[in-house]
Amino acid sequence: MSERRGHLILVALIVAALVGVAALAIPGSPAHKSPTLGLDLQGGLEVVLKAVPEKGQKLQESDLDRSVEIMRSRVDKIGVSEPEIRKQGSDQIVIELPGVHDQARAAELIGKTAKLELYDLQADLTGPSRDLQGNPRPQLTLFALLSQVQSQAKKGQPAQFYLFNAKKQHVAGPAPSRKALLATKYVREHGKRGEVPKGHKVFGVPQNTVVITCGKTERYCPGVNEEQPSRTYFYLFKYEPNNKDHPIPEMTGEDLKLSGTRQDFDTNTGEAIVTMQFTNKGGDKFQDVTKELADRGRQLQGRYGGPAEQWFQQFAIVLDREIKSAPTIDFKDNPVGIPPGNGAQITGIGSLSEAKDLALVLQTGALPVDYVTIERTDISATLGKDSLQQAKNAAIGGFIIVALFLLLFYRFLGLVAVIGLGIYAAFLYAAVLLFNVTLTLPGFAGLILTIGVAADANVVVFERIKEEARAGKSVRAAIATGYAKGFHTILDANAVTAITALVLFLVATAGVKGFALMLLIGTGISLITAVAATRAMLGLLAGFSWFDNPRFMGAAAQQRAKWLQIDFIGRRNLWFAISGAVVLISIVSLGVRGLNLGIDFKGGTQATFSTPQPQSVDDVRSEARSIDSEFARAVIQGRGAQTEGKYRDFQIRTESLAPEEQTRLQNGLEDRFQATKFGTKNVSESFGRQIARSAILAILFSLFLIVLYLAIRFDVKYAGPVIAALLHDVVITVGIYSLTAREVTTSTVAAILTVLGYSIYDTIIIFDRIRENVPIMRRASFATIANVSLWETVRRSLATTFITLLPVGALLFFGGDTLKDFAFALLIGIGAGAYSSIFIAAPLLTMWKEREPEWARKKESREIDKDGAAVTLEEAEEAAAAEPVPIPELAPAPVAEIEGDGAAAPATTSASRAKRERRRQRRRARPHGRR
Repeated sequence: MSERRGHLILVALIVAALVGVAALAIPGSPAHKSPTLGLDLQGGLEVVLKAVPEKGQKLQESDLDRSVEIMRSRVDKIGVSEPEIRKQGSDQIVIELPGVHDQARAAELIGKTAKLELYDLQADLTGPSRDLQGNPRPQLTLFALLSQVQSQAKKGQPAQFYLFNAKKQHVAGPAPSRKALLATKYVREHGKRGEVPKGHKVFGVPQNTVVITCGKTERYCPGVNEEQPSRTYFYLFKYEPNNKDHPIPEMTGEDLKLSGTRQDFDTNTGEAIVTMQFTNKGGDKFQDVTKELADRGRQLQGRYGGPAEQWFQQFAIVLDREIKSAPTIDFKDNPVGIPPGNGAQITGIGSLSEAKDLALVLQTGALPVDYVTIERTDISATLGKDSLQQAKNAAIGGFIIVALFLLLFYRFLGLVAVIGLGIYAAFLYAAVLLFNVTLTLPGFAGLILTIGVAADANVVVFERIKEEARAGKSVRAAIATGYAKGFHTILDANAVTAITALVLFLVATAGVKGFALMLLIGTGISLITAVAATRAMLGLLAGFSWFDNPRFMGAAAQQRAKWLQIDFIGRRNLWFAISGAVVLISIVSLGVRGLNLGIDFKGGTQATFSTPQPQSVDDVRSEARSIDSEFARAVIQGRGAQTEGKYRDFQIRTESLAPEEQTRLQNGLEDRFQATKFGTKNVSESFGRQIARSAILAILFSLFLIVLYLAIRFDVKYAGPVIAALLHDVVITVGIYSLTAREVTTSTVAAILTVLGYSIYDTIIIFDRIRENVPIMRRASFATIANVSLWETVRRSLATTFITLLPVGALLFFGGDTLKDFAFALLIGIGAGAYSSIFIAAPLLTMWKEREPEWARKKESREIDKDGAAVTLEEAEEAAAAEPVPIPELAPAPVAEIEGDGAAAPATTSASRAKRERRRQRRRARPHGRR
């Protein structure tokens, strides 16, 4: 009665929790919350920035913290809702801006260093950048500038290095050292790493100097007689910031009063300007600098004569090494310099929006270190909306297919399982809302996959319940025993899945973290619903007389498929040969064809788009080539359904494109094909290498933790076959990717790690039964025990594999391109895992254990069948029980049998042994018994 009361209380608590979930989910309720959608489901911008300290500058943790604060301040001023800015690793910052419309502008503002410097223009220009009178002399190309100062560069220690091709074009750099320059992607593609490509030249920037540009976007460049420059000009400035007597630049952004910097309008011309106010110390410094410029101009006029305007000196306002303005100092109006309270202003700004952006970055202050973009993803709102709908369809489809399977194969138990799945889905949704989990496309994949996890747990228990019912137990006793014995198997299998998900979450990039987090949360909730919710429901139902009917839950007959009772262990050489052939083909393909690595690993730009009418790949390639000849080398692929050799969805992969090149490509495709649903992703080569290292680390670390867990829960010798089976699955999965030339992305790595967990899931079910049967079948050989354990669990293993593949199939058929790629890897990996668990892991464990003296002695005397023919499960059980273990005479109590987890099970009396023996005798007398 107390047990029934406990089940009733648990069901009541679950119902109360479901009411709470409904309050969260129903629109209009006071507690209603909506899930937070990621960028790939609502559109937006994601940028990964890497800190690049100047030569001699050491990156501090405080630099990253300060950078995050500045970037968050800039995002707030832009007006983006629910942004996410976080540190990643030791030198990276990830910024996610959902729903932002002008993605290019946002990316530029966030990552802009905003390093403001004020130079004494005439005094600080050096080398070929000034004439004999000290006037600015701009250089038309960087090659022309640096080629004139290489004799100086060789005398000191250059701060930066540049690479130029035979056409004198800048192709690589700046790099902090010559070695770093010769290790860049361009050098590797055009020659050998560490060597200057043929016909190329390396130029260094002389010590204590810096290259500063003035570009097309400026209204004025020093020394250029054009109102609007038509090209970029190059200057060489002195750079001695640590000179205590006379630092160059003379002033920096630290001298600004951030609150006094704002966008304004020139009262004379009406043009947009940016006004700057200085701190007290900065104001005094500014007056000293401008006084020095005024004195120099007056002296030059006195020496050479001529109009005063000819000798007005200038100070250059430089932002991120680009001249923004170069105001003049009128020594007649300001003979002692500009007073501190007047401040300064940046003029010649092209537009109002540019002035606002410039004021914004100056108001928030300069980033403490420079940052480069190593990954950038732009997703349009329409693409995000379509991805969300596809993910919803896949989730609903996966749930329905799994529910139908459970109802078809487990009848009333299946109905209970479906109710449990509904409870699981509700609790999972509540967890997403309560913990404010950001749902991403990979996260949806994890959510869909956990439907299989939750169903697997029920399958493990239900198969055990049916076994106990077929053995003669009442339904109530079968349920209690099934949950008691199945719990440890479920716990082991889910623990391994959680290990792989946790490792993936810790080392993966932002996108895959969503998948890992959902898999981790879903695994925990599925364990609760499978063990608690369904157990409570069945516990309550077991009290009714109508429920005590094995036929009611599909367990009336023995229902053992004879074709599954083959000699798995005796035919191991055949299984090894099949696997060896497939593994060999995979290795050869990997060596010859390699892998089709996506930009996640190689770096570059990837653009995706859709067209309203099907188009041929050749037409898209021709149009891309006409937009820019550089796209002639791009990889252009049609994706999705094919209609007479034409596609609606396309993907273009090419070398890294500048923002203006991406815009030109998008505009051209829109004009020619009315293309929509644009999404772009940019990944630097260095970030690609980082992702590859993280992937390898994740796989190795997962294997280590899995071995450690199996050694603790089972035995060290059980771990060896598991690792061999895992490597078998990984090699085959990767090999098939090589054979089919499918693109390998970070989602592929996530799928492979998930395969590791699921491969072990089946293996643990088998090993757990072997461990349980060892003390029961004391007289049998290990091969007999392994075969019997396989026969007892093979239906369960196949059922768990099949039910896991059902939601994967939903991903494959209903999901978008990203989900389909992910599902493909899971489909291959889980299939290989099911095979390896039965045909690789168990036979390898048998071979290993038979080397032990105890099992070696039994090997010859306890063969299942000397002529190699298969026997039935009943015959193997009879052979194992032919010499029963005697019960000690002095033992007053029944001897307890040992459960799979090492705990004592309910004692087995001599009466129960006699009952089992009578059942064996009845089976022998049946016509379908031993032949």
